[in-house]
Amino acid sequence: MINTERNRPQTETTYALDITDVCHHYGNIKALADIDLKIQNGEFMILLGPNGAGKTTLFSLITRLHQQSSGEVHINGFNLSKNPQRALAQLGVVFQQRSLDLDLTVEQNLKYSATLYGLSHKQRQHALDLELERVKMQPYKDACVRSLSGGQARRVEIARALMSNPKLLILDEATIGLDVSSRELLLRHVRSLCQQGKLAVLWTTHLIDEVEAEDSVTILKKGRIISRGKAYELAASRDLEKIRKAIEVLVT
Repeated sequence: MINTERNRPQTETTYALDITDVCHHYGNIKALADIDLKIQNGEFMILLGPNGAGKTTLFSLITRLHQQSSGEVHINGFNLSKNPQRALAQLGVVFQQRSLDLDLTVEQNLKYSATLYGLSHKQRQHALDLELERVKMQPYKDACVRSLSGGQARRVEIARALMSNPKLLILDEATIGLDVSSRELLLRHVRSLCQQGKLAVLWTTHLIDEVEAEDSVTILKKGRIISRGKAYELAASRDLEKIRKAIEVLVT
């Protein structure tokens, strides 16, 4: 029998993330219902919703911490249920909880992760230098993580997530605990990653002020997608303050 999953052509029309008819239950509680979500290569999408909307549950399904009750998830064309190894190899993840070893240096943290990715010594060093440069953390390579600011540590986590050259980067409430300037810097940097290449980003947040006019926005409320589109389309206005107020009405 031919393995159609393995031989599925990776074409320009393949979505970085393709979620179809996904539902998920915790016992009798329906956490997600009829979720359809597509992210194109190079697209920056904000998944917006209040606490308890189902954002973290969806994040857990995409990373396969949980198996969806029904529906399908494809990452860069690979079915997450049928071919999890190939699907997850397309994915870079920054979790809400900090996960760097505080007592190791930035370089030591990244080298350890690169070893887990199966990179050779040469590949490991190249990826380490490349990704630290992309997140503007090369000067801190020998610094102990404990000495970094919250924003700097987040950038190191992004560099770590990118070392395997993923097609999709997902971040779960990545700016929690950061001050306003650090949040803005991190968001600006992640948006620039999309502009530099074909990396797609799914950014989950409950903070409306992280939305910009041209962002693709999907609004999740009580486990359902209630609206999607460009931020200015959702607000029918290009004025950023009006956009935020209009989206806030949808979310609350």
